[in-house]
This record gives sequence, C-alpha cells and structure tokens, in this order.
Amino acid sequence: MAAEILQLGLGTITRLGHREVHFCTRRPEPRTVRLRTADDVFLLAARSPDVGPARADVAGLAGLAAVADTETLLRHRQDCGGSGELTGVEVSASFLGRRNFNRYDAEDAVGLALSRRLGVGYHPRRGGSAPPAGHSAWRLTLDGTRATLMLRIADRPLHRRAYKLRTIPGTLHPPVAAAMAGLADIRPEHRVLDPCCGAGTLLVEAGALQPEARLHGFDLDPDALRAARANAAGSPAVTLRPADAGDLPLPDGSVDRVVCNPPWGAQVDARGLLGAAPSRWWGELRRVLVPDGMAVVLIPDADDLATAIRQRLTPVHLQQVRLSGARSYIIRLMVRQRDR
Repeated sequence: MAAEILQLGLGTITRLGHREVHFCTRRPEPRTVRLRTADDVFLLAARSPDVGPARADVAGLAGLAAVADTETLLRHRQDCGGSGELTGVEVSASFLGRRNFNRYDAEDAVGLALSRRLGVGYHPRRGGSAPPAGHSAWRLTLDGTRATLMLRIADRPLHRRAYKLRTIPGTLHPPVAAAMAGLADIRPEHRVLDPCCGAGTLLVEAGALQPEARLHGFDLDPDALRAARANAAGSPAVTLRPADAGDLPLPDGSVDRVVCNPPWGAQVDARGLLGAAPSRWWGELRRVLVPDGMAVVLIPDADDLATAIRQRLTPVHLQQVRLSGARSYIIRLMVRQRDR
C-alpha cells in the first residue's frame, strides 16, 4: 500500500504501523479513494496519548471527539470524493495489548461524544446490527502509545468492490489480489493467466491495473466459473474457460505473467490432475511461461518453493501476509536466468 501511495503521487509516507500506513498530502484529491491495496482510507481527526488498560480511563477517549476539527474534516473528505456532511455516527475500534475493557466500551465512549457534539444519532456496534445507510464511519485505534480517531472518506470500505457480485470458498481478498497484480509488473502487451481463477478476483484486479492486457482464467469448478463470469462481466479483456490446471490447453511459452492463488487444501481442495499430484502445478506453470516470464503466487508454506526451484523457477521476492488469521506468503518467481 505504501508503494501504491507513492506511485500515485498521493503524498509522503510518515509512518508504517500495525496494519496501517500513514501518509500526508499537500492537497486532498479524489484519487485517494482509488487505492486498490487499501482495505479502507481515513482522514486523521484527532490524536492523544493512549488511555492505557484501566476500564475507568475509557471515558477519557471522549476528549478525541471534542478536539476534532469537523469543519476541516468535512472539507477534506469532500475534496477526496466523499460526502460533504456528517450524518449519524458509527465507530469501529481496535487496540493492541490486554485491556480491562472491550472494543465496544471504547466505541461507545467516542461515539456518544461525537453524537452529542454533532447533534446526530449514534449507532452502537455492540448489538451486531448494521448501521443505517448514510451513517458517517469513524475509526478508533489504541496502539499502546497513542489513541487515534479517524473519519472514513468513502461511503463504504474500499475493499468492498462493486464488481464482487459472487463469492466462493477461498475467494481472495481484493486488496491482496491488487497487491499481487501490482507485483507482477503487467504491461499492455502481456498475456496474463490465472490457471485456478476461482471467482476471478485476481484477473479483475489485474485488468483494473492494466486494462489493455489479455487476461485468461481457467478452473475445473463450474460454480467458480459462474462466479468469475458474474464478477468479470464489466471486464471485457477477461476470458474464462473450464480446464485442468495440471494440463492447461495452452502451448509452451505462451504466457507472459501468471497470477494465482492455487488450491493448496486449506479452504479449497485440489481437483483433477492436481488432486493426485499437486506438484504438477509448478511444472505446468513453468511450461506455459515465456523465457522472461514471471509468476506471482500465494502459497501457505515456504517449503513449497523447493518444487518451484526444481522446475527452474527462481524466487525473487517473498512477502509474508496473514489471511483469515493464517500465515501465507506472496512469492514472485522468474524463469531461471540460464533458461533465457
């Protein structure tokens, strides 16, 4: 996400925190809500020292609502493409470390104070019900040093893509798919392949990044292909067909880039030829790649790289991520130099 912010020229990175990237911009602009690797984007509203773990100190969080410059926030949010008014209030809180209070206590302390100050209703998340449409979303974080209050720019979280009409088990989180597509360095003339395309998330994100590329997806699961066709309906460059990833209907050296979240058995079991011989996947990947081709793949265990290396694929980038609480790795591989 920090790389995307810099590539778009949105501002200067000021801090990399726990699940956060802080950046400062000279002038708010609508491109801020086009960030594809961000789950969400907020404006900084107020900051104070962390209140600590004591339950009695939670009430002190209300001071954040008192010092927030709401007029400036509204102006900046509108400049970034968001709403120009503050309606009902909802607050989402998270904190690091053990506390003698829960997230709902923190949310209520800030939410009720904001509600009173702005003269609008407050929707508590404690009951689990969704807030009414149009409520302004605020975010509260406590990191052990600072308490930070932020205001969401867009009407809904950025990770909720409009194209994502259908989902299936194992569907990739769109910002992760966008990050993988970015790592693949896709060019307009490239032919891009996802041999286990699932609901099509990686292909749609690759198309958003490089609309002129030719995007091809295969899957053995009819439900996956139906979901992918629904999700990719607005992406004319995406072609989808049924095929076994262990025996792709493509000639040797015909693909410039591979982006994929293969079925390694965590949420989705491998089918077809891969069900009997999962390592066959790496051989097919190597076969279809051009001599200077590249693959960006999500794998659950770095030990799987041994098979890729035996297939003459060289890992050049390894990034650990956590998806649904589990550790995984985004790996970028190049065809080995001597094979070029």
